[in-house]
Amino acid sequence: MMKNYKSQINQVNEAAATYIRKFSDVPVKNTFSFEDLFNNKLLLIHTIRKGIPFSLFSEIKHIVPFTDEDWAEVLNTSTKSIQRYKLEKDFLFKPIHSEKIIEIAEVALLGNQVFDTPAHFQQWLNTPCYALGSHKPFELLQDSYGKELVLNELNRIDHGIFA
Repeated sequence: MMKNYKSQINQVNEAAATYIRKFSDVPVKNTFSFEDLFNNKLLLIHTIRKGIPFSLFSEIKHIVPFTDEDWAEVLNTSTKSIQRYKLEKDFLFKPIHSEKIIEIAEVALLGNQVFDTPAHFQQWLNTPCYALGSHKPFELLQDSYGKELVLNELNRIDHGIFA
């Protein structure tokens, strides 16, 4: 399971590097990773404003334990729209959706590192958490402030600090 996850992360990294090389003037090193994107805030802003291509979103979907219905809910769109985007050649998500996709990817990268398996991370996302006001972490991913709460809780778990 973990080997498959590492392969999926490599695919996300390659898709992100391909995207950055295509749409940005920023030189991309051969070992570019999606985490590098999070560390370069100006590149991150440029990426969001340009729009995430569906091809990158497709790779991100492999590391995020969401159903199409979950994605539709988080992106505030319909599953039919997401299916339609898939069919459009060179589709780019609007900046508002691109930002949300990147935020979810950021949570998924950390969550999958903190928990033993993506399945454990998915279970945590869908279980009420006392430290998050007894909300399910998934419920808080609807907005940026909630995403920050979830990231902070994942960091606390990673460091062995439990509420």
